[in-house]
Amino acid sequence: MAIQHPNAPSRARGLVHRNVRLTSRYVVISNDLAQHPDLTVQAIGLAVIIQSLPAGTSVGIKALAARTKGMSEMRIAAALRELEAAGFLSRPRKRLPDGRFVPLTISHNRPGADPDAVRETPEPRETRTAHEAPPAPAPPPATPAAPAAPARPGEPPLTAEHVPAAELLCGLRAHEPRLLLSERDVRRLAPGVTAWLERGAHPDAVRRTLCADLPPGLAYPAGLLAYRLTALLPPPLPAVPAGPAAPDPLQNCDDCDRAHRAPEPGRCDGCRAAAEAAPAAA
Repeated sequence: MAIQHPNAPSRARGLVHRNVRLTSRYVVISNDLAQHPDLTVQAIGLAVIIQSLPAGTSVGIKALAARTKGMSEMRIAAALRELEAAGFLSRPRKRLPDGRFVPLTISHNRPGADPDAVRETPEPRETRTAHEAPPAPAPPPATPAAPAAPARPGEPPLTAEHVPAAELLCGLRAHEPRLLLSERDVRRLAPGVTAWLERGAHPDAVRRTLCADLPPGLAYPAGLLAYRLTALLPPPLPAVPAGPAAPDPLQNCDDCDRAHRAPEPGRCDGCRAAAEAAPAAA
């Protein structure tokens, strides 16, 4: 009779994974985010939601509040600030030719990493027993990063201003599988999409225009998209007529993240007054 060791680790203890290989409706999340020691559970969960959304989706505080349960707008604003401080989120403002500012939200699945760099070799997982199936290879990301293929002679380089357009083009296949584009096609079409965005077209409107009423037997989607981007280009926004001074643009408060009108980013009147009163109260 074999000697039993009561102190030996049991396979019945702890976490057991029963995973299936996902081929659709998934998003790849790094352990840098999922196991971040300094982020709250609310911030990690909100980052997972943001990384699972297609490019061009509105991710303002009210839009995120509509997607979540039990999270107030104040809690969402605090979680966004956590993610921004940890590098998983950046929220620059883009100035349009007419002087308006358009807020952008950029999600980073690994802060500080270059999307165009060669992918790292995944770390080896712990050895499994012969009774368990070997781990399946990691699936590719649901939304590809900006194209990194070198430009051909005569092709415009993909600059930072074209990255939102390139992400929109890469995500078209999630809405219409026939619009599967090569990296070079995305690089060639990105300036055309950028022109639409600079003329005030919403990303959802651009996406609907490019995906609508595709002809049967579509053999070269890039050619059709190039035609639509040129032939259906909307006119520029009309110039602001002379008259009373336009109101200050909407800004997000640096403290409470609520919208307020001000010529430049900063604190709202309420947070500024509270900050000025704090030293006197002390």
